[in-house]
Amino acid sequence: MTIPTTEKSVTRALLISIRTPDVSLPEVEESLSELGRLVSTLGFSVVATKTQRQRSTKQLSVLGSGKLEELAALTSESEDESQLDFDQDELSALIAAGDIQEQANVAVFDCELSPNQIRHVEAALGVEVYDRTRVIIEIFSKHARTRTAKLQVEIARLNYLTPRLRDENSGDRERQKGSWIGESAFEINSRRIRDKIADLKRELKKLQEEMQGRRSSRVEQLCVALVGYTNAGKSSLMRALTDSEVLVEDKLFATLDTTVRTLQPPTQPRILISDTVGFIKKLPHDLVASFHSTLEEAKDADLLLYVVDASDENFTAQLAVVDHVLAELNVDSRNKLLLLNKVDCISEERQLALLEQYPDALQISARNKDDVTLVHREIQDFLEKKMCPACFNIPYTASGVMGEIHSKMQVTDEQYHEDGMRITLKATPVALERLHKMLQSSF
Repeated sequence: MTIPTTEKSVTRALLISIRTPDVSLPEVEESLSELGRLVSTLGFSVVATKTQRQRSTKQLSVLGSGKLEELAALTSESEDESQLDFDQDELSALIAAGDIQEQANVAVFDCELSPNQIRHVEAALGVEVYDRTRVIIEIFSKHARTRTAKLQVEIARLNYLTPRLRDENSGDRERQKGSWIGESAFEINSRRIRDKIADLKRELKKLQEEMQGRRSSRVEQLCVALVGYTNAGKSSLMRALTDSEVLVEDKLFATLDTTVRTLQPPTQPRILISDTVGFIKKLPHDLVASFHSTLEEAKDADLLLYVVDASDENFTAQLAVVDHVLAELNVDSRNKLLLLNKVDCISEERQLALLEQYPDALQISARNKDDVTLVHREIQDFLEKKMCPACFNIPYTASGVMGEIHSKMQVTDEQYHEDGMRITLKATPVALERLHKMLQSSF
């Protein structure tokens, strides 16, 4: 049963950007647009956006006093406008000038704010204040599905929360049950959060070791990792390449958990495809650190498929973000194939311009079966170049290794002789070395 949403339950967001001297107006507008999509993913309704030029984002007031007064007239937790201290004619004029149909009950800043800044702005505006980091962490919290993802997000959330705890009774030093002598409630809560983070990190470490074990078991198999900006179409392409039922939604960070599937139709040797968490500008450092193990799939991949939303005017900046994050993780991005996705949403003129700008890229649509077939073939051709040819004489007594050969290598010829088989094949150097050791141990 669906519960109808009442007007009062809607979170109405006022988006606020601080334009510093090193940021251009188009960059501000693009970032605000992205922030709008982020808060929409949280279920917020954007009622207006505001921008002010400042020398930095570090001053306590964040914005000028005049701008804070203006914004305070556009925000209210109360549905009763008679409680406002602002002249109603002035309020109506501000709303009309800002093309605002109703007041916001939350303010969202397109930057990271300190705890003191948040408290100061909340006092001035009279509504709850979010910064960009909190918005992203809230989205991650909602979308985490596996235990690993939930642990990673919870650690980042608690790291964000700890310095933002409020000491409501800083003068109250009365000892409480289970506390150290002289601890206040604020200090007790801070310590509990630190202990909780330590517990979560220990559990995460165990899961990461299990993940590393699974990756180690796949070291001889050819692996391809999809990387790219959030909502570039990675999951759609993953679904098309592997014929799997992975989640596909037109939302930022719809999926967080790394998924590994086999390329379909099957190849010899088998090729694994992994889909990783999407990237975004100003991704909180704690989240990058927390998801480091998840992104190890990209680090171990034989080929990176850079998926780009070619219909997004800012995709070059998004591509730079992907390069930056992968560099932070020490991922070797030399073995990559650039996929300009969603070309069905752009004009032929734009496609020609992109062809000239990125001659080595593939222009595709994940919805087009012929394009998916093209990507399938390119993956095979690229990985085949990484394989080395070899011949092995395999006695019939060691025929048990044939299953290993057919699953992890490309057999080009089989000849049967009186004392055994002569197999001509192609495989990665690691797989060839393992096969050589297996055959030695069987004699």
